[in-house]
Amino acid sequence: MNKAGIGVLGCGWLGLPLANELVASGYPVKGTTTSVEKLEVLVKNGIDPYKVALTENHIDGNIGDFLKDIETLIINVPPKLRQNKGSNYVKKMEHLAHAISKSKLENILFVSSTSVYGIQEGEITEETPPNPKTESAKQLHSAENLFTQMNPKTTLVRFGGLIGPDRHPVYQVSKRQGLTNGDELINLIHLNDCILMIKTIIKNNYWNEIFNGVYPKHPRKRDYYSMEAGARNLPTPDYAPSSVNAVLKSVKSENYLAKGHTFYTSLSS
Repeated sequence: MNKAGIGVLGCGWLGLPLANELVASGYPVKGTTTSVEKLEVLVKNGIDPYKVALTENHIDGNIGDFLKDIETLIINVPPKLRQNKGSNYVKKMEHLAHAISKSKLENILFVSSTSVYGIQEGEITEETPPNPKTESAKQLHSAENLFTQMNPKTTLVRFGGLIGPDRHPVYQVSKRQGLTNGDELINLIHLNDCILMIKTIIKNNYWNEIFNGVYPKHPRKRDYYSMEAGARNLPTPDYAPSSVNAVLKSVKSENYLAKGHTFYTSLSS
């Protein structure tokens, strides 16, 4: 049976290996990049390449052709407000939503972040109301609302901190002194499990739902980062003896686990 086409908007650290895995699973895949040089990389990986860039004023590239003949769109475009302070991420998403409204797209999977929950205490599930505090989280939540109100069936995947090849927060943490959040809990997920979750959602047609994507174990930061630093021969992070007013937040992937799925790549991989 022929599988319906999938578009991956944003073939970066997560998007490219995700697109590769979808191709390997037999899906026709279109992918976008903002770099001319990367178009050849997409071609070599069996991905139909498009140069598309979202801006606050317009979409640079043929978004119409990219959206044509695909059933599912994976939106994997983070706000990146730290690098682009003052940038209007929501405006970019509004241009994308307008383009989608003129397409025959059936499903949207929007890659979001657990940052939309803010600094709430205790166990956080998909039923927990968002309470974003940072500008990036506020704009992400606005974008979530934008797409969930559209006709295509939209599923939100809120990932915790991303780790994987060449990406781990211990490299930054190990360089710092006088850290005061050692008693706070880890809420991370490995790249492999991110890809597995997205594939599972598409395969099982889990649309119009919300999924948190966080590994089920939540060690304290001082324990976890000290262990990870040792495993990489990095300096041990310098944490204060005890944290003051530590936020003991643990994000649960309750919806995903309740459907009988699990996570396979540990936080030490």
